[in-house]
Amino acid sequence: MADFQAVSSAVAELYNVYPFPPEPLLDEAPIGYNWRWDWNTAYSFCAGQKPRQQQIRILDAGCGTGCGTEYLVHLNPKAEVIGIDLSAGALEVAKERCDRSVGGRVQFQHLSLFDVDQVPGQFDLINCVGVLHHTPDPIRGIKALADKLAPGGIMHIFVYGELGRWEVNLMQQAIALLQGEKRGDYRDGVQIGRQVFANLPENNRLVLREKERWAMENTRDECFADMYVHPQEIDYNVNTLFELIDASGLEFVGFSNRQVWDLARLVGQSPEVMERAAQLTERQRYRLAEVLDPASFTHYEFFLSKGKLESPDWTDDTTLLQAIPVRSGCMEGWPSPTFFNFEYQLVKLSDAELEFVKATDGNTSQTVEQLLAATSIDLAAVRNLQELQVVLLTPGG
Repeated sequence: MADFQAVSSAVAELYNVYPFPPEPLLDEAPIGYNWRWDWNTAYSFCAGQKPRQQQIRILDAGCGTGCGTEYLVHLNPKAEVIGIDLSAGALEVAKERCDRSVGGRVQFQHLSLFDVDQVPGQFDLINCVGVLHHTPDPIRGIKALADKLAPGGIMHIFVYGELGRWEVNLMQQAIALLQGEKRGDYRDGVQIGRQVFANLPENNRLVLREKERWAMENTRDECFADMYVHPQEIDYNVNTLFELIDASGLEFVGFSNRQVWDLARLVGQSPEVMERAAQLTERQRYRLAEVLDPASFTHYEFFLSKGKLESPDWTDDTTLLQAIPVRSGCMEGWPSPTFFNFEYQLVKLSDAELEFVKATDGNTSQTVEQLLAATSIDLAAVRNLQELQVVLLTPGG
């Protein structure tokens, strides 16, 4: 228990010295969106349908300075949002951030993940980004969060990947060796770490990876400290990740950055390789992707659910015709016919598609069948709009 408490105290102290993330405070609502924090879009991604309930409870578990929390509040105006963190210093920043940008509308509690049972009730959406891998016992942490997830609820998690952070781990070890008895002095760690980087040969692998992937964000000491002098970090690969997921007792819904897991982008030019890959289990295919392209897997972001989520069969014409469509709130550039969708993919609508999507804006009762009668697109186009999450569908009946 002493070691457990010592690790938690060391992590809290790091974030008291270097509150993280160090994003600027705004006197207006946050810009853009992260769809993983938008209840309607995230649930539609997980269950293939828009949720019927909007008055939900959201927990931001390990909220830090509140960068994600303010989005959770902003994107979900009918939700009750609670943020918890073990760093009092970070929570002070989070409270000021949300007071200024979204008018408060959030409760903050000074708690670690392991004490989340002190928060009353359960939650429809739990967000836990960049936290579990910094705890002394991630399995205990994810189980604690699973107990707070309501039946039918979803959890969004982000943890580090060992393959894409190989060079990061080596630099962490180097700084720890050079600090010696000064370990725990985070300002000293940042100072000596920057000296190492400044004096390594330009073609050094650690330097090249830093410049390629991390250098821009690491100009800020808070980011450098979080990456290179953190007192606790556990990195995962696909195999150990699913050990963590299985221990939670929750259902794995899927990775939210699904494009990076597409084997076709790596070996799609070989029908034989793709055919053999198709014979593997889902988890084996994930493992194949990360070992073929290790640099791309710096982290894992994924959704879990409390119980299996049943998805409507939108390939059935009758089911689709009876659905109630509504335009997604995660669209950048609307109402132009060319815009970015929830994943910031560029979408260009035809005149007929634009007419249909405009008709779904704020729609609460008209079905796909009724809107098709008033526009000129077909069911195939509606399915495509749904797959792109330009429109979200609620089953009729």
